[in-house]
Amino acid sequence: MDKPYTGGCACGAIRYSIAGEPLFANHCQCRDCQRESGSGHGSYATFARAGVTVTGEARRWDMVGDSGNVKTRAFCPTCGLAVYMTFAAMPDIFTIRAASLDEPARYQPQAVTYAARAYAWDHLDAGLTKFETMPPG
Repeated sequence: MDKPYTGGCACGAIRYSIAGEPLFANHCQCRDCQRESGSGHGSYATFARAGVTVTGEARRWDMVGDSGNVKTRAFCPTCGLAVYMTFAAMPDIFTIRAASLDEPARYQPQAVTYAARAYAWDHLDAGLTKFETMPPG
């Protein structure tokens, strides 16, 4: 069996373990991700929900994406770190923030989403595939 992806918040109150490899890994330059990260993009890895175990209680807030679907961001109520996201329209996936990984070097981005909202000062790997918005399902 492959080594699980593990991680959590900064204070350790929320922990996750994920069996399997990411289905998709991306840098997102949408305005929501910019605000949440405090930079020009957020970096995420998305997995099949079936392989995910989470311990600890997260606080959550819902927002509506450009698609009109609800995405729920989960963060630690103690340290404030945003750890993961879930999507009402896609209950079978689980998305983590790359920086929340115990071994962030395992994160290998495949694409940039919402490149249309990029800032000139946010330099990402020019070799990555860029999508103006979210790629088709």
